[in-house]
Amino acid sequence: MPKLSVVIPVYNVENYLRKCIDSVLYENLEDYEIVIVNDGSTDSSPEICREYALRYPGLIRLISTPNGGLGAARNVGIGQAKGEFLLFLDSDDTLSENALPEIMEALQEDVDICIFDFVNVTEDGRSLGRVRGCEREGCFSLEEYPELLFCPPNAWCKLWKRSMFTDFGIAFPGRVWFEDLHTTPKLYTHARRICYVPKGWYQYLQRAGSITKNKNPQRCLEIIGAVDSTVDYFREKGLFPRYREELEYMALYHQVITSTTRVSMIDWKSPVQKELYRNYAEKFPDYRENRYVKAMPVKLKLLLFYIEHGLYLPFHLTMRLNDIVKGK
Repeated sequence: MPKLSVVIPVYNVENYLRKCIDSVLYENLEDYEIVIVNDGSTDSSPEICREYALRYPGLIRLISTPNGGLGAARNVGIGQAKGEFLLFLDSDDTLSENALPEIMEALQEDVDICIFDFVNVTEDGRSLGRVRGCEREGCFSLEEYPELLFCPPNAWCKLWKRSMFTDFGIAFPGRVWFEDLHTTPKLYTHARRICYVPKGWYQYLQRAGSITKNKNPQRCLEIIGAVDSTVDYFREKGLFPRYREELEYMALYHQVITSTTRVSMIDWKSPVQKELYRNYAEKFPDYRENRYVKAMPVKLKLLLFYIEHGLYLPFHLTMRLNDIVKGK
């Protein structure tokens, strides 16, 4: 059994796929496999996948499925993977140079989840900055560090013990946005030992055709389902009272602030913004008493003030200015 399975879901990424696969090809590196799941692509991606699978038959396995969405493709990869650990790599992204050998070294530790950093990059290779995968060094559990729920939920900036999915029946949802928020916090509840490695191993491509650049504001309402799914899971496991404030703040950050920002960048007049806040305030009417909300940075407090009072043009202008300052 290999130590690591790199799971790559593929859907219509012919312009990026070779670079993605090349970033995890190390012919002299042992104890890992690459599982490519072609999710019903209609461009030349299937031919590229077959080419690599034929060239590296002992390393790459190709599975083809009807289109079911990113989450469903990942689930297929989990089911087909043979490795003790999983690394999810989206097919328009890459690993950083020499990342995979370093990852294999990190897997010598006794962990259930290993979190690492990622770097936002443009199509011309320009770095937009490195994002920490976690704010706490070393190893811990969710109980020891409940603020873990505030860290980026992205499945691809983590190494997962495969049994975390198979033993507890946890899977990604299909055909919805925010599949990581649906899934990652649930897995945290079952992890005995979580470690953070401050390495920028993942390169996250900011491209016009990606889900995060989608111009349909209505789809941002799908964050509500992701938040509800997570909160309901904690309730079912009897964990909600222990993590109520963390879940409340996590929901505020993702459903209200982050999703409103995404909608605002598409159409600052969209009624989706009001619905995001209305739904949240209905679920968490006492959120202003939350200790994390009270301790928010001034910038986030200002954005929340705009949202609470329906001041969407000032919100939009503030975020536009923020992008200009960051060079986006």
